[in-house]
Amino acid sequence: MPQIAETQPKYLQIAHYIRDQILRGDLRPGDEVPSERQLAADWKVSRPTAARSLEALSHQGLVEKRQGSGTYVRSLEVNRRARELYGRARQTGKIYAPGEYAVITSAGWLEAPDHVAEALGLAKDRRAVHRRRVTNNQNGPIALSISWFAPDVGQRAPRLMDPERIQEGTLMYVETMTGRQGGYAEDRMCARVATDEEVADLCLEPGSAVLIVHHVVFDLQDRPLEFAEATYPPHRWAFEQGYPLT
Repeated sequence: MPQIAETQPKYLQIAHYIRDQILRGDLRPGDEVPSERQLAADWKVSRPTAARSLEALSHQGLVEKRQGSGTYVRSLEVNRRARELYGRARQTGKIYAPGEYAVITSAGWLEAPDHVAEALGLAKDRRAVHRRRVTNNQNGPIALSISWFAPDVGQRAPRLMDPERIQEGTLMYVETMTGRQGGYAEDRMCARVATDEEVADLCLEPGSAVLIVHHVVFDLQDRPLEFAEATYPPHRWAFEQGYPLT
């Protein structure tokens, strides 16, 4: 039996062990994962506990059960970079790919947290406009994100306060309404344990790791135009980068 610190329920220990094998690439898309019977024997647990561990992996979107065959690793989806989303919006007028949709869970004025105020350059007036959304596809939630805009942007782009989708995307709408064009962006990424709110919105198991991306868009005069904080579940992201070797 693999040696794992017993700080979590046994079914989560098993699920996290298999999850780590998948994320490392030891188990690849299409590979069969151990059966309930095998997990029960290897980990010295009951069949219901083994079944619950596979259910947890399925709930996270990492595996799929094939009737009469077994349980297999699913193909991992790679989240697109923000620049690809913006490129699609400019080419097609739509920011989401076919089969994707966003649910706006809240919108309007809020007191900006410290890190948001700093990113947007807010001083005395800490109010900012926010839009919080959960993006989904046919397999469930794929991202939770909050976009923030300074007061002057909110006043010139009133639809930001409306909890209805902006088909062309918030940045394209803001550019149109303010006359300010996005020039470049900066991303900062880190990983941490999901909060209770993120666990609920992204349908995760408690204790799941998530990727956090802080994304700042600057206009052509180097002024911050949008700050976005996105949260990605563990089975929906990967790093991809190409560069020359010299």
